[in-house]
Amino acid sequence: MTDGPFLLPRRSFLGASAAFASAFALGSPALAVGNVDPVAVLERADEIRNPQESFVVDVGLTAYDSGRVIDETVVTTHSRKDGDGQFLSLVLIDQPVRDRGKIILRNGNLLWFYDPASKASVRLSPRQRLLGNASNGDVVTANLALDYDTVMGGLETVTDGEKQERSAYRLELTSRNEATPYDRIDLWVDQETYRPLKGQYYTQSGRLLKVAWYRGWESVMGETRPTEVVIADGFKPKEVTVMKLANFRARDLPQSWFSNSWLPRFQKQ
Repeated sequence: MTDGPFLLPRRSFLGASAAFASAFALGSPALAVGNVDPVAVLERADEIRNPQESFVVDVGLTAYDSGRVIDETVVTTHSRKDGDGQFLSLVLIDQPVRDRGKIILRNGNLLWFYDPASKASVRLSPRQRLLGNASNGDVVTANLALDYDTVMGGLETVTDGEKQERSAYRLELTSRNEATPYDRIDLWVDQETYRPLKGQYYTQSGRLLKVAWYRGWESVMGETRPTEVVIADGFKPKEVTVMKLANFRARDLPQSWFSNSWLPRFQKQ
């Protein structure tokens, strides 16, 4: 692909990339935060990130290196809640052509990859890279409050994805299960609006994998939500992946679709 709605203009990218690279070091010392419940803060941030009903969204991913596009893909993510409040998620790959029709499925704590050519499903790691800095786990829908234990890290000033300084709760998340793409996350949530602003993602040993900023706020399905996530490599800030979400639509998705046995019959919504 050489153009389309998911690309970030080069001039915009270069300015944003410089700001994001410098923002790795920004942030004020944490302040104590009274009796604020970190789980409630995270649950509200989840409600803002994801519609809490069955829905479909188009996701475009573009990987950049020093402002140059190096790879692109487009997927369609279909999601509905399971009985425990977590999402079942089915990701259909639309582009590139060589991968069209392949599917990533999250069902419970497992991820599966289905290839229509072989009609076989195999287990997939949520931590494996899908494109650039985006992992398989980044394109499936998930409520973080159900996958991570959460404690309050304090109140800090953080630079958001629009290069504005915000007062934010810093939440410290620790993975509960193997379905998560990261062992630990530091997530900054706006103190006033509870919008997720920035995330830092770590291995179990504490190695920083990536930094992400939420931006492109739009009114979507009854809530102001981020429609763009900028993901920078933890060691190479000039390697940036932009994930754009577009055309959210509510859909009644049968639970039967979110199983290995249904994948050969799946049709895009």
